[in-house]
Amino acid sequence: MPSPETVAEIALALPGATRSAHFDVTDFRVGNKIFCTLPKPGVMGMRIGVDEQAALLDEDPETFSRPENRYGQNGWTFVRLATVDPDQLRELITEAWRRLASRKLQAEFDREAPR
Repeated sequence: MPSPETVAEIALALPGATRSAHFDVTDFRVGNKIFCTLPKPGVMGMRIGVDEQAALLDEDPETFSRPENRYGQNGWTFVRLATVDPDQLRELITEAWRRLASRKLQAEFDREAPR
């Protein structure tokens, strides 16, 4: 089972990513934009597209849920760490980061990524 430390390790390995907090919630940012959070024990929040969110909710409602607020309507999705596949978690964090990272940072990541 991935832990909050695993989430931090994955997020902070991405170019330009930093750890911060808002309202006592740990978050991870790129360019001061939040791409991933740790809102409560055992849960990660991430910013993805609404179409991708819908697909994940349909695919695995035990692992993925939508916050019942305006953020959920805009693609923010909760991930239950106890049931998420570790490889899928890495991919989701990376894609959430990629949505907000500059082209320069994305190119840096793509150059460094193992083939």
